[in-house]
Amino acid sequence: MRRLRRLIALLLLLPLAAQAGVRLVVKGLDDPLKSAVQAGLTLSQYAKRPVSEAQIRRLYADAPDEAREALEPYGYYDAAVQGTLARTGAGDWQVTLTVSPGEPVRITEVHVKLDEAALGIPAIRGAERAVQRLKGKVLDHGAYAKARDDVSGALTANGFLGAKLVTHQVRVTRADHAAVVELAWQAGPRYRFDRVEFKDSQFEPGFLQRYVPFERGDYFDQADLLRLQQALTGADYFSVVNVRPDVDDARRTVDVEVELQPAKRSVYTGGPFFGTDTGFGIRLGLERRWVNRRGHKWTNELVLAQRLKTLSTLYMIPLPGSAQRSLNFGANFRDANTVTSQSRTLELVGNETELWHGWTRTVGAHALIGTFTVGKRGNEPDNAPGIEHGRSKLVFAEASLSKKHGDNPTFVRHGWSLDVYARSTAGALLSSTRFSQLAADAKWIDAFTRRDRLILRASAGITSTGDFSALPPQLRFFAGGDRSVRGYGYQAIGPRNAFDRVIGGRNLLVASTEVEHYFTRHWGMAAFVDAGNAFNGTDYRPRIGAGLGVRWLSPVGMIRVDVGTPIRDDHAHGIQLHVVIGPDL
Repeated sequence: MRRLRRLIALLLLLPLAAQAGVRLVVKGLDDPLKSAVQAGLTLSQYAKRPVSEAQIRRLYADAPDEAREALEPYGYYDAAVQGTLARTGAGDWQVTLTVSPGEPVRITEVHVKLDEAALGIPAIRGAERAVQRLKGKVLDHGAYAKARDDVSGALTANGFLGAKLVTHQVRVTRADHAAVVELAWQAGPRYRFDRVEFKDSQFEPGFLQRYVPFERGDYFDQADLLRLQQALTGADYFSVVNVRPDVDDARRTVDVEVELQPAKRSVYTGGPFFGTDTGFGIRLGLERRWVNRRGHKWTNELVLAQRLKTLSTLYMIPLPGSAQRSLNFGANFRDANTVTSQSRTLELVGNETELWHGWTRTVGAHALIGTFTVGKRGNEPDNAPGIEHGRSKLVFAEASLSKKHGDNPTFVRHGWSLDVYARSTAGALLSSTRFSQLAADAKWIDAFTRRDRLILRASAGITSTGDFSALPPQLRFFAGGDRSVRGYGYQAIGPRNAFDRVIGGRNLLVASTEVEHYFTRHWGMAAFVDAGNAFNGTDYRPRIGAGLGVRWLSPVGMIRVDVGTPIRDDHAHGIQLHVVIGPDL
């Protein structure tokens, strides 16, 4: 009985023993052609599957035709294929194909027909020109399909919602290795925007119209729908924003329905933090995303750190109009202690902000009062020789422009930011002294390889004042610190008084060059050189700091840890640690 069971098992295994796997080798081609041939062969499906001798011989016979067909989408219609079939080691098979792709087919003529009204729109004209640029190139079916579909997409995106592709033909003449492309569209009428309806909004009727970037009767544009969604999302009133166009073919118009879901009204934030400029601290915040049905906002923040204590409040009143204008009123108490100064000030702010040609423009007034000490080192007594004391009362106007652009808010590969501001008192009216100030900060990021980024940064400023000693530290210029010249302490660089104490300057000029290399998606290192100084008049002698850093793209954002050292400076020596947590721009 036992022998009978063994015989039955052996008979069942015989068919499996007669089957084997296939090893495929393709010669004569490089990627992407090699990969296309491998993917197009039915043989490839049997690399890890059993195959009988009858199956392998049938598959091998089909392989040349399949290889030639796989090359045609890349423009090769005259390929020559030779192959061999052989057994290997334990009954497996090896198929070797040697492929000569031959001369490729090139596009010799391109004919595109499109309505003149559609060609007058830059986006559509650009897509049509991309099709025309296929002339003279190797016929790549993927590139042709993309160029064709881009024209159709541009027509739809710019309001030609009934556009039809009536001719799409590629004629290949194998003998001449030539192809002719023929495309024709009927654009039809151009649709216009009609009503915009907001559903489930918590605000008064009409309030959300300020975020609509188009007028009723404007030509339909998909980019406007995207801008509407981004504006509503950025307003921070809603957790869900769905923008849905509803096409009315009879009237050739598009109604827009915006489905909304209110966000959580009150947001509480808090937690510890560390920065080498401020030391260890805790930050607490309360934000009312909307105070009432008119969309008013109110934010409050408390910061308690080793070298910085602030308490701030800001109330925002949205104004009618599409520029997202708002009136803002706030107050800020600040107690700051750096390596060169101490200050305690109260500042009241009133301004108006709005979008202006893609920039955020702010115009307003500040009232600042407080006391300060400049030139103090460490915990030495306030009456030490050379320490300067002051009391400020300043009322000044301020105007600013700011803009930033980045391809990714978490990790910018290509982007930039620019902030410019001007401040001025009205002479000495209501102020301890007159002053005017102009300053700018710029940053540019470019990933020049997949793993490397170049980061350039610059800051500049100039001040005119009747009595420099009456200006508090936050209105003077200093250099040094995490976002200035690394290798120096925060605000440790600037003009010195007769007692060799840093007291800040009227002018500022700082520049930085940094190169980052990432070993993995989240970890990298950096090398940097910073140079700059705060100075008076034209006495500019830049201080230089250089060093290395570690970069970690953590779940809470980019964390930068830098170690810098001064270069050839009689006033500063040693190593300085800098830690910054936050976005690139």
